Amino acid sequence: MTTALFAVAGAVAVAAAVMVVTSRRIVHAALWLVVTLGAVAGCFGALHAEFVALVQILVYVGAIVVLVLFALMLTKAPTNPLPNLTTARSPFAAAVAVVLALLLGSGVVFAFGNQKIQPVPAGSAETIGTSIFKTWVLPFEILSVLLLAALIGAIALSQRKKED
Repeated sequence: MTTALFAVAGAVAVAAAVMVVTSRRIVHAALWLVVTLGAVAGCFGALHAEFVALVQILVYVGAIVVLVLFALMLTKAPTNPLPNLTTARSPFAAAVAVVLALLLGSGVVFAFGNQKIQPVPAGSAETIGTSIFKTWVLPFEILSVLLLAALIGAIALSQRKKED
């Protein structure tokens, strides 16, 4: 059952990631990114890493994607389709992506072979939480200040008057 859930969540993540890259509207790409990150959280849930799945949803889906959408809206980025951004090199890029995926996949298979994934022992959320809030408090707070600065910068850029 765990393998089936992981496979379904992984397939959804890959399909949504393809939609992120191939979408012609930037807002649609951001919404497909929400689906991709939600499916990755589903993969973590299928692996019995509930704490990591919840952090994935809260931090990436809840904060990063919202920050990206705010930045798009506040900087008045064009949300209509942009056909001139697609180039004739798309087939080459797709071929490079497939070759890279095959190389990475074969590297994982050769490295781990038939090893089974062991469930996370109970109580690991407490260990991770203690580690985050004792050892990693300073980097965590620096990241929050960096995100706040990015949001303030987006607001400042949106308020700038166009000079003709």
